[in-house]
Amino acid sequence: MINQRTLASLAVLVQSGKLDPVALVAETLTRIEDHPDRSIFVALTQERAAREAKAASARIKTGRSLGLLDGLPVAWKDLFDLAGSITTAGSVVLAEGSPAAADATVIADLGSAGMVSIGRTNMSEFAFSGLGINPHYGTPRNPRSADVHRIPGGSSSGSAAAVAAGLVPLAIGTDTGGSVRIPAAMTGIVGYKATRGRYAMKGVFPLAQSLDSLGPLCQTVQDAVWADAAMHGLTAPVIRRAEIADLSIVVPETIVFDDAEAEVVAAFEEAIKRLEAAGAKVRRQAFPSFAEIFELTARHGALVTAEAYALHRERLAGPEAERMDPRVVARTRLGEKITVSDYIALLDARDRLIHETIETLKAGELIAHPTLPHVAPPLDPLLADDDLFFKVNARTLRNTSIGNFLDFCGVSIPCGTGAAGMPAGFQLAAPHHQDDRLLSAALAAEASIRGDA
Repeated sequence: MINQRTLASLAVLVQSGKLDPVALVAETLTRIEDHPDRSIFVALTQERAAREAKAASARIKTGRSLGLLDGLPVAWKDLFDLAGSITTAGSVVLAEGSPAAADATVIADLGSAGMVSIGRTNMSEFAFSGLGINPHYGTPRNPRSADVHRIPGGSSSGSAAAVAAGLVPLAIGTDTGGSVRIPAAMTGIVGYKATRGRYAMKGVFPLAQSLDSLGPLCQTVQDAVWADAAMHGLTAPVIRRAEIADLSIVVPETIVFDDAEAEVVAAFEEAIKRLEAAGAKVRRQAFPSFAEIFELTARHGALVTAEAYALHRERLAGPEAERMDPRVVARTRLGEKITVSDYIALLDARDRLIHETIETLKAGELIAHPTLPHVAPPLDPLLADDDLFFKVNARTLRNTSIGNFLDFCGVSIPCGTGAAGMPAGFQLAAPHHQDDRLLSAALAAEASIRGDA
């Protein structure tokens, strides 16, 4: 039985003095070290964690708590600089680099809230895959699959697996095409992708800077709200729960249901029925802009590929390419064919489509659709067949990448199960910089989406 303790439940124990942060961190590290899946974490920061836990304990005992998150553990995707630790970005080619001289800004922000950094979690190499497969450090098992080794989703694979396995209550990931929401949906937890720029990006290894965003992976929307507040410097959350009767939701009829597994669609539609029964207003419409995004990509190439190639161009031309995942190399090299005029055309079209999509929404509406068109597939067939890998990867990224292209914020909430009893995800999304409204609505809708209401 997975022990799924939330930030909120742990905060009650810690702030009341019933659970000392030193004991909590020791227990957390023991859980991780005793866990059979050694591929979830790439490194633990035991000395740092012990030091931070001791400081939190002293503060709380003397009535100087830093707030709700003081003394609680957090894990970091291996893209975030942790002072004194090497940021490998899931790749062996960076493993012999210099340790980070300073924490990434968001690590410092959560540190200011008293959170205890436990270590760095595994990921797809250079964050360039939605499946979470890593040939160098291993592919974490999806904790929701008891027998078959199913993928956890990516690229924040270890972050999702760590939370879903009950090892930590919170892990922070990045999301360029779905890398927070995809593994959250596959492992049955909550994943929130913030609007790009909501959090400081200093000290975060990039993939595509025009698309990169950050977000927490955790057990509940409330936990995401708490993490969000600390990640952009607030001492306490200011988001209030909306009234579900005030929620207006539009379900797209374009792209997001194409080739979707019947069980996933059924789980989503049951969640929609529960929301309507609770008082939410739901309508459906076509979104031509969604289809145009993929038409643009077919014509000009993908924005993420262009920027990833620019970032790794020298690495791909040298001996380091031989030490990288060949599937990551193949995808990244596609960017060489994208011309400057293609790239500019993509940026111009993106700006237009963002505005056109927002204009099709009625005042206050949120977009809802299945986070993914399928549940987590088994690992072995993907390792054995490159063509299948690329096909499944594209399908996995499809729904979530729409939001990245349109610069939306989004949150994936578990809504039931699909094939083989694996989790299905329900995404709520809102236009950029409407994160507070999105999280407020998600707080109200979560119980209905999950079927707990």
